[in-house]
Amino acid sequence: MARPLNRYRTDLRDFRFLLFEQFDLPSLLGKAPFEEWGRGECDMVLEEVYRFVREVTGPLNAVGDTQGCRIEEGRVKTPEGFKEAWDKVWDAGWAKISHSSETGGQDAPKMLWAFTEELFSGSNTSFMMYVMLTLNAASLIEHFGTDAQRKRYLPPMMNGQAGGTMCLTEAQAGSDVGASRTTATRNENGTYRIKGTKIFISGGDHDLADNVVHLVLARIEDAEPGTKGLSLFLVPRIRYNDDGSLGAYNDVQVTSIEHKMGINGSATCVLQFGDHDNCIGEVVGGVEHQGIRQMFQMMNAARIAVGIQGLSVAAASYLASVDYARERKQGSSIGRFKDALAPRVPIIEHPNIRRDLLDMKAKVEGTRALIMKLTLHMDHLRALGGRDDESAAYHQGQVDLLTPLVKGYATEQGFKIPARAIELFGGHGFLKDHPVEQYTRDARVFSIYEGTNFVQSMDLASRKLGQAGGEIARAFFRDVQTFIDQNTDQPALREVIAHLKEAKDACESCAKRFHQWFRAGEIAHIPLSSEPFLTAMSELAVGWLLAEQAAISIARLAETSETHPDYAFYTGKKYAADYFAHNVLGTVAYRVNRLQAADTSPMTIPDAAFTTG
Repeated sequence: MARPLNRYRTDLRDFRFLLFEQFDLPSLLGKAPFEEWGRGECDMVLEEVYRFVREVTGPLNAVGDTQGCRIEEGRVKTPEGFKEAWDKVWDAGWAKISHSSETGGQDAPKMLWAFTEELFSGSNTSFMMYVMLTLNAASLIEHFGTDAQRKRYLPPMMNGQAGGTMCLTEAQAGSDVGASRTTATRNENGTYRIKGTKIFISGGDHDLADNVVHLVLARIEDAEPGTKGLSLFLVPRIRYNDDGSLGAYNDVQVTSIEHKMGINGSATCVLQFGDHDNCIGEVVGGVEHQGIRQMFQMMNAARIAVGIQGLSVAAASYLASVDYARERKQGSSIGRFKDALAPRVPIIEHPNIRRDLLDMKAKVEGTRALIMKLTLHMDHLRALGGRDDESAAYHQGQVDLLTPLVKGYATEQGFKIPARAIELFGGHGFLKDHPVEQYTRDARVFSIYEGTNFVQSMDLASRKLGQAGGEIARAFFRDVQTFIDQNTDQPALREVIAHLKEAKDACESCAKRFHQWFRAGEIAHIPLSSEPFLTAMSELAVGWLLAEQAAISIARLAETSETHPDYAFYTGKKYAADYFAHNVLGTVAYRVNRLQAADTSPMTIPDAAFTTG
């Protein structure tokens, strides 16, 4: 195979702005648990991981899309070059930098992990899914497993000798996980015989590692129905001997792989457990009926990671669009549109293209800031180390509240921005000569897996708004209000702040309205309104963080020479905040107020009225 070309790039300057200017990561560095980390180490990681993905994973993105995966002799074969990239990723150690040093990681801040995740996912989403799932599964085992389970499974999973999966979905259940039919029967030696079928299992089988460790939700024979009766089991494809070597085949079969719209390099498998009644699993932590609680730890981590996937593809599409708009010449300038002899100009000079690019810029940079805000709370939580329960509750609450926003909004933009990029490229965007058509296809699934964005919206509206008696939501709104109060007298931000306050007040009022609907038993209003509310809350958070970036940038501009590259960078931050405030935040209050009007026509329309055919 001829060496493929890398088409991925990003803007490390924005990464550094978030780390060192907006969110002040250095205040946490150099002391527990980040005592080995300083600004220099963070800079080095950004540079080296960016070099790595451009040289190793980026060139394989189109290869994975073209070749896809296939089954040969009962095993999944991944695209050419994936195995070599897998080995290099684990040898380099970049993907696991935020994991504990006890398991082979480097105890890095979660903020830095989020950037490495964006670089890996943006360069090759399909490939990174194998790595991400393995690391998330290992984290679950580290957190909930017994000492024996950690000793058996973590070493091979953290050095690339074993992959990892999460096996929830079944054909008849979908998002209704409680309808699972996979069974677990107790054996006399404390293990269980697993039997059932799981579908849509990402990385369910592959040739990248010697083994795959499956985390399987199943119901023990005497367990109650619904999610409360589910337990979580460790089910390796090949059993491990007592000395850690690979032993007997464990009656786990990949029966088919899905042929998908995108992420073709990622094997999405149908797995059959126990066809020959010889699939052996062990319950995680030695505790039955805790499967959902345990699995949700992995699912929440995966939801944040999927949000990062959405951002990564959106960011790559935006920068590809900027490059193309600067190079592509078409049409005359708007001032000479009637002049047939006027020279053709780069399309970045056309008003509609400039609008599209600024829209992409604001949403990409605002979404990245939203993810960084979430991971900053995670890092503060780790830094507290069990001290100061009040502060810990605040930071954990904000992580909980922001998780559905990150997953929902980032994945929504992860599809919309590449789709708009195709429009910007015109007919050329529909061709495989440019990366945006693959980005669009790859990104479409992000809003679906790890819980659809409707599921995220219901999590927000029915759980997170009322969590801790509503204090978590109130703390979020207080944080936004504090920024508003601190910047009300800033002349350059006056209109931005006005739009931000109006949006904040509307979202806060609507959060109370959800509570009123619950108390009044008007439950149907919740699913009717939750998705638009999730979008509005996300836009409020993004608009707030963009305004904060603008405030920082306005101060920096006063001390930066116009000839310095940072002058353009800071100017761009101000324009992004202005644009988002006028075009997005300015519409939030109207949309949210319409939600509170509680239109029930979707519930009252007769079924027969949907179609007459």
